[in-house]
Parts: sequence; structure tokens; C-alpha cells
Amino acid sequence: MKYLIAIVGVLVIFALTYIASSDRRHIRYRPLAVMIVLQAVLAFVLLNTEVGSVLIGGFAGVFESLLDYAKEGTNFVFGGLVYEGQGPFFMNVLLPIVFISALIGILQYVRVLPFIIRYIGLILSKINGMGKLESYNAVASAILGQSEVFISVKKQIGLMPKHRLYTLCASAMSTVSMSIVGSYMTMIQPRYVVTALVLNLFGGFIIASIINPYTVKKEEDLLEVQEEEKQSFFEMLGEYIMDGFKVAITVAAMLIGFVALIAMVNGIFNWIFGISFQGLLGYVFAPFAFIIGVPWSEAVQAGSIMATKMVSNEFVAMLELGKMTMSTRTTGIISVFLVSFANFSSIGIIAGAVKGLHEKQGNVVARFGLRLVYGATLVSLLSATIAGLFL
Repeated sequence: MKYLIAIVGVLVIFALTYIASSDRRHIRYRPLAVMIVLQAVLAFVLLNTEVGSVLIGGFAGVFESLLDYAKEGTNFVFGGLVYEGQGPFFMNVLLPIVFISALIGILQYVRVLPFIIRYIGLILSKINGMGKLESYNAVASAILGQSEVFISVKKQIGLMPKHRLYTLCASAMSTVSMSIVGSYMTMIQPRYVVTALVLNLFGGFIIASIINPYTVKKEEDLLEVQEEEKQSFFEMLGEYIMDGFKVAITVAAMLIGFVALIAMVNGIFNWIFGISFQGLLGYVFAPFAFIIGVPWSEAVQAGSIMATKMVSNEFVAMLELGKMTMSTRTTGIISVFLVSFANFSSIGIIAGAVKGLHEKQGNVVARFGLRLVYGATLVSLLSATIAGLFL
């Protein structure tokens, strides 16, 4: 039964994507078929094989060690307040972002990450049939983050037509940055985080290839990545440490605001209608939860978490998921859905990042902001559906 529902789910997702396509006649179906098969194979390997368990265990082990190292710095500053019993969320989950951001900065400085990003991007461009720049950007987004990635392609931003700019922004919204992956792993199981990272990479190309199909001419596809201005090692390190701290503070501020607002809105809806706002959204999103593989008996709960992620952010939704009791399979499907930046607040983040580099293009991004959220949400739905086949 789950296989039939998954097939129906994929067809519904493709239908919703096809409806929003800007040029249906130029959709190239062969790369789409290849990437769907790759998604299924990778999901099976990661979730149902010993090789996948070893890979995920190794990846999770690395981040577990990094989080332990991060605790040393946090504990030095905050003393015994943090890790005795139940520590504050900000200190346990968000402050490790500072250390991981510093580590990413070091790997950037010694040219390890640029090498990996460039050549994985080139390989992906052979599979997805899209431009080299788009493929580079997708890999870079998954490591650097949805705002920082545009700095590396700032020379091309002003020269890009609207359709290519959409794909770059869609990739940034469909992935998550490596600096916060460790934080996710403290809230949901690492196997779901890793699976989502891999599936979203291909899912972003699949959905963008339908919503926004185009062909890049060879002369338009020059992969010239902007090198960062040369800094001394400690200048770079200080900058990345501060960037990581800004991310932690930003996420904390958004959590304070969104959690408080949702609590207030829930109270108002309970008083007037006898049902919380999240409960109401749960009914709206329940059909979507069902088509991605969630049993109908849990669809309203799952739909509520999905809606929370879209109207607030993935951290708020993960906190809500941790409070609910659902089956292992449903928890896995929803966990995969949550690992992306597909929410309304990301419109402002991405548009602001592009506008800081090129004002006119930033305005262009803001105008197709809702289309970005729509496409990125479909990516999350597709990844969750594929993962559900093997849970």
C-alpha cells in the first residue's frame, strides 16, 4: 500500500510542479527520470543498507565530535550553567554553530571546500543537464548557506537572466548550510538529516527543471567563481566566528518571536473557535502529509508540523516534532521534510543577500519570492515521499 501511495504522491507533486511551469514545452524528461532513479537508489542505500548505516554513522560521528569540541568553548564562557541536566536550547543547540562556522572558514581558507564544491558541481551538471554555474551553486549552498553562497558568484549576479537567477535562489532555499547541520542532529535523528541533504540536492534540480526549464548555451556557461578577498588567517577566522555567532543570534531571535507569536495566535484561535491555529493548519496540510506516506490517523498532527515549518522555520517545527508522539515511519518522513530552508522568512534572507550585491537583481528575487517557497516546498515533499518508500 505504501508503494502505491508513494507513486500517487510523486505524481501529485509533479502535477503541482507542472501547473507552475513557465515553459512546459521545453521540459527535458530524460534528466528528470535519471535524477528520480538516483534519489530512490540513494535513499535505499542510506536508509536500508549496511553501507548507508556506516556512512551515516561516520557523518554523525564527525558532527558529534565537533559538537563536543564546541561544548568546551561554550562551557568555558558559561561555566557550569550549561551541561548539568537540561541546558538552555541556545547554548546546547545554537552556540555550536559558532565553532562549526569557524571550521568551515578554515576549510575555505586552505582551498579544500572550493575544490570539493567546484568538482562535485561539474559532475552534477553532467547528470542534471543544467548549467555548471547552477550545479556549483547547489553544492555551495549546501555547505556555505543560503545567503553566503551568493558572494562566491557575485560577478555573475548582475549578468544573469531571470530564469537562471530563479534556479540559483531555489537551490539556496531547498538546501541547508553545513554550519547548522549539527544543530539539526541534536533535534532529529542524523540518518534523516543526511538523507534529506542528499535527496534535496537532486530534488532541487528536478523541481526547478519543471517549474523553470531552460537550456544554457555553452558560451553562457562559464564557471567563474569569485575568489574571496585575500585575508590573513586570523582575519578570516575572526570573520567566520562572528558570522557563526550572528547566525546563532538570528535563529534565536526568530525562535523567540515565532514561538511567542504562534502561542498567542493559538490562544486567540482556541478562545474564538475552540481549536488552535496549528490544529487548523494541520487539517489543511493533512492531505499533503498523507500523499507523502503518513498514515491518515497521524496526518493532522504531521500536517500541523509541516505548516509550522512553512510559516515560521524548521527549528520551530523540529521543536514541535519533539513534543509529539507518532510512529517511527511518520517521524522519519516528517523529519526529512523539515530539513530545508523552505519557509516565508527565507524570501527576505535570500532577496536581501542578492540585493546587497546587486540592487536590481535583489528586487527581481523579491518579486518571485512566493514562487521560490512554492518550489522549495515541493522539493521537501518529494524528498520526504522518496524517503518514505524505505522507512
